[in-house]
Amino acid sequence: MKRDATRNAAYTVDCEDYVHVVEFNPFESGDSGNLIAYGGSNYVVIGTCTFQEEEADIAGIQYKTLRTLQHGVRVDGIAWSPETRLDSLPPVIKFCTSAADMKIRIFTSDLQDKNEYKVLEGHSDFINGLVFEPKEGQELASVSDDHTCRIWNLEGMQTAHFVLHSPGMSVCWHPEETFKLMVAEKSGTIRFYDLLAQQAILSLEAEQMPLMSAHWCLKNTFKVGAVAGNDWLIWDITRSSYPQDKRPVHMDQACLFRWSTVNENLFATTGYPGKMASQFQIHHLGHPQPVLIGSVAVGSGLSWHRTLPLCAIGGDHKLLFWVTEM
Repeated sequence: MKRDATRNAAYTVDCEDYVHVVEFNPFESGDSGNLIAYGGSNYVVIGTCTFQEEEADIAGIQYKTLRTLQHGVRVDGIAWSPETRLDSLPPVIKFCTSAADMKIRIFTSDLQDKNEYKVLEGHSDFINGLVFEPKEGQELASVSDDHTCRIWNLEGMQTAHFVLHSPGMSVCWHPEETFKLMVAEKSGTIRFYDLLAQQAILSLEAEQMPLMSAHWCLKNTFKVGAVAGNDWLIWDITRSSYPQDKRPVHMDQACLFRWSTVNENLFATTGYPGKMASQFQIHHLGHPQPVLIGSVAVGSGLSWHRTLPLCAIGGDHKLLFWVTEM
């Protein structure tokens, strides 16, 4: 592995606006290309990208915009639905967004004439995280500064509602046992809920705040990671409710934490957008130092490729991609 490498992005894609959020589709969509969505001040762009790491005859990155959807308000979050299929006729693009107006929108497009969205209202403050149920995609969960976690069906009805002790920052669904939901709170508590019994079944403690982001490792669901204060923290939920490992990572407060989808020891963190130049790092649990430090002037959003050790971040009129070795 290359050490101490502060480096620029491996690939970039130009965009027409500041990118506030970017998300690779984490689900198999029946196509060789990788679906990616990014959000700006008032629109969402759906595109596909293929990298030379996947196909030898591509030089760098091949990117194509499939559809630009008007959003009317700043996009804060994007979550893909497992119902998205590029190999069906017509194709189905389905995802939801959270926005600066505290509403959730569920978008459905066939990449031709049908481009619809449904508005879900109920949160009374900013929405910090949202996710689709990963098997059928018939429900979604959201967490907000209004101290609630809400479960919605696709008609926009709330099917469950959990009162939190502090702002909800992140929400993750168990990839197999879809009655299990993880909710991370700003106060440093991470709770796991049983959606059948509609109650908390386990909690973890960061013992520091503010906890800004947490993520369930989909390759090994005994692992949970988070950033709180300036540190990253890792839990093994079979061993303790307190972190197994933690390390200072961003001088100016950490912002986002995301596990790799291909390696349970690989994860990425970001610092606060616009504060410092090198606020993107990739870490490996076997290495004491970050294995990659990305240099980016401003950045927001963070997403891992579904099958490659490759990360995307939004930037100023750019999408930025970094590749690391396993």
